[in-house]
Amino acid sequence: MPTPVTESALLDALKTVTDPHTAKDFVSSKALKNLRIEEGDVAFQVELGYPAKSQHPALRKALIAAARTVPGVQNVSVEITTRIVSHAVQRGVQLLPRVKNVVAVASGKGGVGKSTTTVNLALALAAEGASVGILDADIYGPSQPMMMGISGRPESEDGKRIEPLENYGVQVMSIGFLIEPDQAMIWRGPMATQALDQLLNQTNWRELDYLLIDMPPGTGDIALTLSQRVPLTGAIIVTTPQDIALLDAKKGLKMFEKVGVPILGIVENMAVYCCPNCGHTEHIFGADGGKKMAAEYGVGYLGALPLNLQIREQADAGRPTVVADPDSEVAGLYKSVARQVAVKIAAKAKDFSAKFPTITVSKGT
Repeated sequence: MPTPVTESALLDALKTVTDPHTAKDFVSSKALKNLRIEEGDVAFQVELGYPAKSQHPALRKALIAAARTVPGVQNVSVEITTRIVSHAVQRGVQLLPRVKNVVAVASGKGGVGKSTTTVNLALALAAEGASVGILDADIYGPSQPMMMGISGRPESEDGKRIEPLENYGVQVMSIGFLIEPDQAMIWRGPMATQALDQLLNQTNWRELDYLLIDMPPGTGDIALTLSQRVPLTGAIIVTTPQDIALLDAKKGLKMFEKVGVPILGIVENMAVYCCPNCGHTEHIFGADGGKKMAAEYGVGYLGALPLNLQIREQADAGRPTVVADPDSEVAGLYKSVARQVAVKIAAKAKDFSAKFPTITVSKGT
C-alpha cells in the first residue's frame, strides 16, 4: 500500500519555501491556492501580488522539490499566477479609470537620469508580465517619445479621449506627441498644469497594472499639483550620490511626505563608473549618497545603477537597455529595482472603494 499523502504534511513541507522578495512562506501568506491531492498526485497554484515572470522557473522548482519530500508524493503540478490589484492612495483622491496603481518617479533636480530610470523600470515591469503605461509629465522637456522610439500623433476614436501610443508593449502619453520636436512650450504654470491634467485624465489608458509618471524636476506648480490631485500609490526618488543632487532629492521626498504619498524607495543613479578598457572603477559623483539618504529618512534603498555609456546611447536611440540588451547586468539591475517596487506596492493596503456602491442623494418630489 502506498503511503497516503495528508494535506497537513504537504502544507508543512511547502511552508519551508519562502518568497525571496517578501521573506514569507506561501502557505502562511495565503498565496497557496486550490491544493488538490489524488493519491500520489499533487497540484496547487501560487498567486503572487506582483509581476515576476523571470522568477517563476526557480520558484516552481523549489516548490516541487519541497512537495516531493513528503512520503507518497509522486507527481507535482504547480501553476504560478499573478494578480495585481489597486492599492490605497491619498485621502480624497479618486482612482483613475482602468489604472490600478500610479507611481511617480521624481528627482527634485534635473539631469540625474530620472527619465531614463522611468523608461527602463516601465519596460522591466512589462517584461515581468505587467500591463504598464508611462505618462511624460515634463511639459517643458518631454523625452519619453525619443526614449521609447515613438513618433506620430495620438488619435481619438470618440472625439473625447485620446489613444495612447505604444511600443515594446508599454502605453505612452506625452505632450511631445502633440508638438513639433523643436517647439518650446512657453507656458506659465497654470497652463502647463491644465495640459497635464488633460493628458492624464483624457487618455484612454487600457487596463494598466502600473502607470509610471515621469515627473518634472523640482517641487514647483506641476509637481505639487500632481502629488495632490493624482491618485498616487507611491513615489520613487531618483538621485545621484552627489551632495547637490541629494539636497534637491530630499526636498522632493519631503513634498510627497507632506501630501501623504508613500515613498517606495530611492534609486541611486550614476553611482559608479567602470572603465570599459581597464576595468578601473571610480565614484565620480561620490559614494553611497543615496544609501545614506535612505537610511536618514527611513525609506527603502532600491539599488544603485552605474554611469554607463550604453545606457545613454540606447535610450537616445529609442531602444532602452531593458529591451536593447535584456540579459545584460544593467538590465538585471533595472529588473531587480522594478520587482522591489512592485513587491512594496503589493504589501500596501488595498483599495476597497470599488467594492462600495456609489450613493446618490436626490430631492424627493
